[in-house]
Amino acid sequence: MTEERKPTTRNRKGKTNPPKESESLESRLWDAANRMRSSVEPGEYKHVVLGLVFLRYISDRFMLQHRAIEAELNDPDSDAFADGDETYIRETLEDRDEYTAEGVFWVPEGHRWDDLRAAGSQPDIGMRIDAAMEAIEKENPTLKGVLPKTYARQEYTPQMLGGLIDLLSRSDLVDEENKSLDILGRVYEYFLGKFATTEGKAGGEYYTPRAIVRTMVEMLEPFNGRVFDPACGSGGMFVQAEEFVKAHQGSRNDISVYGQEKNPTTWRLAKMNLALRGIEADLGPRWGDSFDDAMHPDLRADFIITNPPFGKTVYWPADKCQDDPRFPYGTPPGNKVNYAWLQMYLHHLSPTGTAATVMPNGSLSSNDSGEGDIRRRMIEDDVVDCIVTMPSQLFYGVQIPVCLWFLTKDKTARRVKSERPQRDRRGETLFVDARNLGYMDDRTHRNLSDDDIAKIADTYHAWRGEPGLPEYQDIPGFCASATTQQIAEHGHILTPGRYVGAEECVGDEEPLDEKIKRLRAGIISGFERRGELQQQVVDSLNALVVDVHG
Repeated sequence: MTEERKPTTRNRKGKTNPPKESESLESRLWDAANRMRSSVEPGEYKHVVLGLVFLRYISDRFMLQHRAIEAELNDPDSDAFADGDETYIRETLEDRDEYTAEGVFWVPEGHRWDDLRAAGSQPDIGMRIDAAMEAIEKENPTLKGVLPKTYARQEYTPQMLGGLIDLLSRSDLVDEENKSLDILGRVYEYFLGKFATTEGKAGGEYYTPRAIVRTMVEMLEPFNGRVFDPACGSGGMFVQAEEFVKAHQGSRNDISVYGQEKNPTTWRLAKMNLALRGIEADLGPRWGDSFDDAMHPDLRADFIITNPPFGKTVYWPADKCQDDPRFPYGTPPGNKVNYAWLQMYLHHLSPTGTAATVMPNGSLSSNDSGEGDIRRRMIEDDVVDCIVTMPSQLFYGVQIPVCLWFLTKDKTARRVKSERPQRDRRGETLFVDARNLGYMDDRTHRNLSDDDIAKIADTYHAWRGEPGLPEYQDIPGFCASATTQQIAEHGHILTPGRYVGAEECVGDEEPLDEKIKRLRAGIISGFERRGELQQQVVDSLNALVVDVHG
C-alpha cells in the first residue's frame, strides 16, 4: 500500500532557524559540564561524561521497570498480585528476568544511579563508578567491553566526578510523560556534537553533523528493510533513520540495523548511543576494518548510509584486496580510498537497494591513479543515481568541501523498499548544487534549515517520480537531470555545476542597445563631473595665502 505523501520534514511551515543553543536544556548542561573539565583533554573527558550519561540512562530505565513491577505486585486486580507477601515482592523485584524480558538492562543492587549519587562526595567515587561499570557489563553480555572503566584515574578528581553526578541527577533529564527517557538520548547526541567541535578534526572521525545526516536520511527514505553503515562512527546515521521511521508513523521494528566501525573507542560510543535509543543493532562482535575484516560479508542491504573516512591521510589495505570481487570497476591504490568505498557499497546493496554516502568534492572529477576510469565504468554501468554538492563549513574542525553520492543497481520503475512507486530513470542522473543553501550558526559553522533539507529531498523524490509532488523540472543554478551521453560529453566528470548552469537572473524590459547607450552616457558624465571637481580643488589650493612671517 502506497503511503500518503507527507512533508519531507516534520515542521516545515513557518520554521526558519532552530532556537538558540542557550535556550536548550542540552546547552545548559554542556556549559556546566565543560566548566568542570579543568585540565582534562576533551578527547578523554568525552568518555567520562558520556559514560555517566549512559549509566544514568540505564539506571532510570531499570527503575521505571522496577516501579511498574512493584505496582503490579500491589494491584489486587493484577494477575501478579502478591497479596502483601513481602518476601515474594522483594525476590520478584530483584529477579533479573523480569527486566531483561522487557529489553531493560539489569543493573545490580549497589551499582544503581541513586547509590552513586549518595556516594558522590566520597574520595573513592571514581572506584565506585568503575565497579558499577564492571558489574553492569558482567550482567549484560551485549555491553561487554563497551563501558568506560577509567574513572579511578588521578586526574578525575572526586570534585569533578561528584559534580557531574549531581549535574546529571537533575529531574528534568527524564521524560516522565511518555517514559521514553528520550531527553537523555538527546543529551548524549548533543554532547557528541559539542565534543566533536572542541576536538576539531579528530571529532569529525566519529561525528557527522546532524544537518548532513538528516539530508541523507530524508532523501533515502528508509521506511523498512536492512540499513547498513560500514563506517558507522558513533551511530548517528542509525539514530536519524529510526527517527525518520517514527516521524512517518512507522515502527523501529520496520528496519534492521547493521554496522561496523574500525576504531575501538568509537565502536563503544556507538554501542552506548544506540542502547540509549533502544535501537537493536548488529555492530559485529568487535570493532574491525570493513575492507579486510568484514563483520557482515554476506549482507545485502536495502539502504546504505554512511560517512566514511577519506582524505590524503586515509589509507586502505589495497594490497590485501587484489582480485577482490567487491571491486569490479578497478582496485584503487592504498592511498586512494574513495572509489574503494563506493564499490564496496554497491557490493553490499540488494538488487533494488540505494546507497547514500558523503565524499570529498574531488571524487567527482579526479583522474589520479585510475579513478577517472573507475568513475567512467560506474557511469557507463548506470549505477550513479544522484550527486549533491553541499554547502561549505558544515563539518567541525575541517573545511574540506563535500558532496553526497547516491548509488543504485536498479533505476527501473520497479517498487523498492520505500513502498512508493518510482519512474523508470535508466540512463539518467540527477545533479543538485546546494552550495548556496543554509545559514551560519556562528562564525565558523554553517547549518541547514528544515526548508533547505526539504528542498533538496523533495527535488530528488520528484525526479524519481514519487507521487504527491509537483512534476520535476530543471532549475538553473540548482538542479538538472543529465543523460549518460551528456555526462560522457563532459569527460565523465560529475561536478553538478557543469550541468545545472547559472541561476537565472530577473530581467528587465529595457532593450540591450538602449541600456548600453544609457550606461555609456552616465559614465562619460561622471568623468566630466570628476574633472570639474578636480579643477575646483586646484583653484582653491592656489588661492591659499600663508604669511610665514606673522
